[in-house]
Amino acid sequence: MADSRAGLKTLITLSFVLSLSFLLIILSCALWGNWLPLLTAVLFALAPLPNFLSSRCAGLDDFSAESNPSAALDLGHFATSCFLVSGLALPYVLAHAEVIHHVAGWMSAAGGLIGYATIITYSHFFAIQLDEF
Repeated sequence: MADSRAGLKTLITLSFVLSLSFLLIILSCALWGNWLPLLTAVLFALAPLPNFLSSRCAGLDDFSAESNPSAALDLGHFATSCFLVSGLALPYVLAHAEVIHHVAGWMSAAGGLIGYATIITYSHFFAIQLDEF
């Protein structure tokens, strides 16, 4: 019974933090009337997918014991790092080009990082294999 309460408390906390992430991203868009910072949320939401897919594809099959799973895992890590760097850099590039407001760039990047950290924390606590990166 104690485990279910700890799981429920963790789930409630993570959902609160994820809603804070969404709030930051939506406010960064709505306060200045420019919806381009929303692209950051898309990039951070797609970031865990390459690791998840590559960890599923990296398993050894029954017919070939010689296959090396590290190439698929390395590709997944590389793609995830590309999504993370792009998601972090995009708001700053848009703010530097004066397409969005500077505060909107900071809010969007912070919201995206908080959202990604929430996804990774959820996968850690509830044992979903996203192959944390």
